[in-house]
Amino acid sequence: MLKIYRYTILTVLIGLLFIPSVLPGAETVKIFDPADMDTTANPADDFYQYAVGGWLKNNPIPAEYTQWGSFDQLADANSKELKELLEYAAADTTAAPNSIIRKIGDFYSTAMDETKIEAEGLKPLEEELNFIDEARDAKGIQKLMAYFHTRQVFPLFLLGALPDAKNSRMNILWLYQGGLGLPDRDYYIEENDRAKSIRAEYLKHLTNMFQLLNETPEKASLSAQAVMSIETRLAKASMTRLELRNPKALYNKKNLQELAQMAPNFDFIAYFKNIGLENPQDIDNYINVGQPKFFQEISAMMSEVTPEQWKPYFRWQLVRSSAPYLSSAFVKERFNFYDKFLSGQKEMKPRWKRSINEMNRTIGEAVGQLYVKKYFPPEAKTRAYELVMNLKKVFAQRIKKVAWMSDETKKKALAKLETFGVKIGYPDKWIDYSTLETKRDSYILNILRANRFDFNRDIKKIGRLVDREEWDIYPQIVNAYYNPLMNEIIFPAGILQPPFFDFKADDAVNYGAIGAAIGHEMTHGFDDQGRQFDKDGNMNDWWTKEDEEKFKARTEVFVRQYENYVVVDDAHMNGKLSLGENIADLGGLNIAYDALMSVLPENPAKIDGFTPQQRFFLSWARVWRENIRKEALLLGLKTDVHPPSKFRTIGPLSNIPAFYKAFDVKPGAAMYRPEKEQASIW
Repeated sequence: MLKIYRYTILTVLIGLLFIPSVLPGAETVKIFDPADMDTTANPADDFYQYAVGGWLKNNPIPAEYTQWGSFDQLADANSKELKELLEYAAADTTAAPNSIIRKIGDFYSTAMDETKIEAEGLKPLEEELNFIDEARDAKGIQKLMAYFHTRQVFPLFLLGALPDAKNSRMNILWLYQGGLGLPDRDYYIEENDRAKSIRAEYLKHLTNMFQLLNETPEKASLSAQAVMSIETRLAKASMTRLELRNPKALYNKKNLQELAQMAPNFDFIAYFKNIGLENPQDIDNYINVGQPKFFQEISAMMSEVTPEQWKPYFRWQLVRSSAPYLSSAFVKERFNFYDKFLSGQKEMKPRWKRSINEMNRTIGEAVGQLYVKKYFPPEAKTRAYELVMNLKKVFAQRIKKVAWMSDETKKKALAKLETFGVKIGYPDKWIDYSTLETKRDSYILNILRANRFDFNRDIKKIGRLVDREEWDIYPQIVNAYYNPLMNEIIFPAGILQPPFFDFKADDAVNYGAIGAAIGHEMTHGFDDQGRQFDKDGNMNDWWTKEDEEKFKARTEVFVRQYENYVVVDDAHMNGKLSLGENIADLGGLNIAYDALMSVLPENPAKIDGFTPQQRFFLSWARVWRENIRKEALLLGLKTDVHPPSKFRTIGPLSNIPAFYKAFDVKPGAAMYRPEKEQASIW
């Protein structure tokens, strides 16, 4: 699971989306079923409704989901394939003791053994709960924190090995704000009705959890208040999500002496020893503090919060992290707050789906080895790579034609694009799981063993050269991303399939879906965050001052456009928070459209009544079709840098003249934007 926490740190920098591949001249098939469209809608006014309105009407959200769209459908299909593989592994009693099959089989069999999990109750956590009770002073609290961190329970803050933002060849230790039970720091601070209602429900949830830990109702209520008090202090010291999008603000390298000066009440030397760094001096020049103000607050709290006040917080952090692996009472209580109340989910996913999700988090690359062996042929990896190279050439041509950028900056931009790393499908070198111990004794104990394995593996990277063959996402996951610290784009096997790429579809469909997605990830290297990193992945001001000012002026057009969108009720989008994704969406579509135009014959025929240009834009909309619950929509507006799917569709299209031509969009139409108001960067 440490990759999930490293991923939490990385998500403020990396650009996520998805991606697949295309083959020119493929056999055409009927892609756009009229039943999935709403031809009564005017595409010039609401292209989203026109393109996918029928699908939205005919595909209500399943009770076990908070949203239902192309990504969810594919992830659901992938889960069913994984289920078959995991059941096979669990039934294979002849597998070698230290083989991947045995480890996966051990894990899955304990995850699915509900009878045993119910019978165990809190017994698997007795050691951790006793350790909490034994803490007597600040030194004991800090020792307890280190113990939890090594098991990937993360009270107070997160940590992980990541590349140095100014020396990306070297791994350093990143210390990062965390420790909150609510999804965003604003929920602790804002005084609007929604924030107040969330805090009230959270207190109820905390109280219920403490009662499940065998506390009396009175004590449970006091424990809940203690947790809320500590987390509110942490929230007030935390950066906002918008502030976290500033890479320069997150780069604050400290040596051990500077750490001691910044946080005098926190003994980092002892902490580092307790997490397994036997000689802290070895990492003296390899530490970055993401949010110094946050760690100063932690230091103050070490002297101002008593051990008895800390203990409820640590019990809560333990049970919050462990609830998915405990008895049904804990699972249901967690579901009722986080999934049902916060996100609107109606029913819990079946145990096998939840178990697969947890295995993807903990031993995901082991599961991924089985997945790609059966479902992802090597030829697909080669074909996807070829597509990336084709789009890369088109992007280079677009950069050369950009009128607002100087030749000096263009030269460096082209050098960055040329050095992009590309990872397709699955790693060339897998994680070595030989030292990971698994047994068929307890689900949560297998989780904790995997957590400790991953933590130890990660900590050993500090002060060492970055392994550029390593992945930060698993092959079976339906997603893709750009990592500025590595200057690379990554497309896992899980998403390299329909509806994102279809071997039987025509070029227009594939370029509008997967091609635009590939272009999206490439453009992240040149969005408002990615542009701050050079071709080697180092944070570096490689732009001329004049070009930087022109870029920022152009981004303001994006901000104004998206902040004018009303998403639900009176809730508007945060145009600054979603800026990177909006830049990447438009850039990706422009790149993919140019690439399509380069391969079309002179007079291409219509298919199913649509021109290739129309099919390109319809394919983009088809990718983003999605029904989503109101609660999840509101939560996403606060916590997600991606716009809701409807606005990912219509937002960029309203800035593309080729779209206007394809669907006869004239002044006065809702999708029309005057030329001076159209966003344009890449």
